[in-house]
Amino acid sequence: MKIVNTSGKKKTAIARATLREGKGQIRVNKKPLEIMEPRLARLKIMEPIMMAQGHVTNIDIAVNVRGGGFMGQAEAVRTAIARGIVEWTGDTVLRDTYAEYDRNLLVNDHRQKERKKVGGPGARAKYQKSYR
Repeated sequence: MKIVNTSGKKKTAIARATLREGKGQIRVNKKPLEIMEPRLARLKIMEPIMMAQGHVTNIDIAVNVRGGGFMGQAEAVRTAIARGIVEWTGDTVLRDTYAEYDRNLLVNDHRQKERKKVGGPGARAKYQKSYR
């Protein structure tokens, strides 16, 4: 039985995907993808699946994701799924299609939140001052 393990990251969210032969079920943290909320995150996760329509009919995808917010988790999950499908199929045309559509489907986004510094409300902003 063929099994493929992949991972994806976005900010502090880390997703680990396991692909194995099955009936085409997709689960994120043991929940079916169809009932995942919010809808925007679900649509984001479904992008690589929709693009590889013919390839995923007999693959079960189980994803565990931890850390970050719901949108960061969705981005990490879609990266893990896309990488897994490409590795499962070995299809270079599909890989090129993913890369052309959105490079983050195959490559982790390494950007992190900049830390807040002293003297202001955020990372770069400084408190305003008035002299009268």
